[in-house]
Amino acid sequence: MACPATSHPIAGGDLIAIDQPGAGRPRPFLISIVLPCYNEDQVLARTSERLTRALHDLPHEIVYVDDGSTDGTWPLIQKLAETSGQVVRGVRFSRNFGHQAAALAGLREAVGDAVVLMDADLQDPPEVIGRMAEQWLQGWPIVSARRATRHGETAFKKSTAYLYYRLLACLNDQPVALDTGDFRLLDRKVVDLVTSFGDKELFLRGAISWTGFPETSISFEREARGGGTTKYTLRKMLALSRAGVLTGSAALPLRVPTYLGAASLVGAGAALAFGRIRPAAPLAAFGAQSLAAGVLGEYMLGVFRQVQDRPHYLVMERTEPDHASAGTEPAARLKELA
Repeated sequence: MACPATSHPIAGGDLIAIDQPGAGRPRPFLISIVLPCYNEDQVLARTSERLTRALHDLPHEIVYVDDGSTDGTWPLIQKLAETSGQVVRGVRFSRNFGHQAAALAGLREAVGDAVVLMDADLQDPPEVIGRMAEQWLQGWPIVSARRATRHGETAFKKSTAYLYYRLLACLNDQPVALDTGDFRLLDRKVVDLVTSFGDKELFLRGAISWTGFPETSISFEREARGGGTTKYTLRKMLALSRAGVLTGSAALPLRVPTYLGAASLVGAGAALAFGRIRPAAPLAAFGAQSLAAGVLGEYMLGVFRQVQDRPHYLVMERTEPDHASAGTEPAARLKELA
């Protein structure tokens, strides 16, 4: 895999060139920033301002994906596409399909040599993108942003997230970046692979790890939300956790019934040997059987969704970048690739 090589540090403000096979001269690279949005009208204007400041030296495009918002998010995205002076595009879903579906749509829409996936609520600081781009230009195809601290979150959220990432790392067939969400930079080759998968159970960070491409990480302080309230309810967090476990290791969860059955037989044999059968034993056996049936049921549900073969999302509307007003290299490239 050939990754772009750096010729100048980003901090210098020069456009770093990527060799183009068959061309007489290299061309400037393009970075796509993908932001899934769901009812973010209270913070999106500030997000755009900080992105503008953070990306002023980087050729870029910004792709907002409206995941069925019911507030003023879509009109604001349309306004940003028309008046921001940058290459801004918007994609609007017909309804709320979920964060992972919106992230996947953004990856498919992006045309950059590298794509940065981040939240729109300013918990993922745009100022980190430059550091991520530096690592990419040094040859890393995946650059993840690891949360050193998590401001504005409850102790329950922090502790459960800490435990979950480590449980996921134990269960997953491939190495998983600890304390790392979807905030990461992906090389174009990684994006093309991930978006070609036909998985109906979406867990993008697991799919990215599965590719096996070399990955590095940088640490950052996760900020409190810039406005509004979190859209990740407990139900949605549990659904994402479930998807991570089921897609990360197909074998281990399916072996849970075997382990429980063996443990139950051993326990029953020990109880019979010592003559200490108690009324709680049948209840424990019933609980083990229920858990085993539940695990198998989750896999059957996953198979059902795969067989249905429905799309992850439905796009109702798109904006188009104003090439004339933007007048930038990214705009010209988008026009060329359209």
